[in-house]
Parts: sequence; structure tokens; C-alpha cells
Amino acid sequence: MEKETQMDVDAASRIQSATTRDPESDSAQSGSDSRAQSTADQREHDDAEDDV
Repeated sequence: MEKETQMDVDAASRIQSATTRDPESDSAQSGSDSRAQSTADQREHDDAEDDV
């Protein structure tokens, strides 16, 4: 059973760093770095709205 972890800015940053180190990897080729950043940004935005 897999553990589900919410995407945050730190996780997105790690993914982007990994794809920069190995641009030929499956993750880099699939565009997962930009999706991770987009998801983290949306989550941060949603969390900020919850605080208001």
C-alpha cells in the first residue's frame, strides 16, 4: 500500500532539481517537473485561502 503525500513547494523543488540533473530521464521527458510545480502552487494558493 502506497503512502499518499501532498505535493508542496519543497517536493516540487526536489523534482525540478532531479529533472535538471538528468534531462533524459522519464520524469523529465514527461514534464512532471512543471506539473509538480503547478500542483504545489495551487495547493499553496488553496491553503492561503483557507487561512482567510
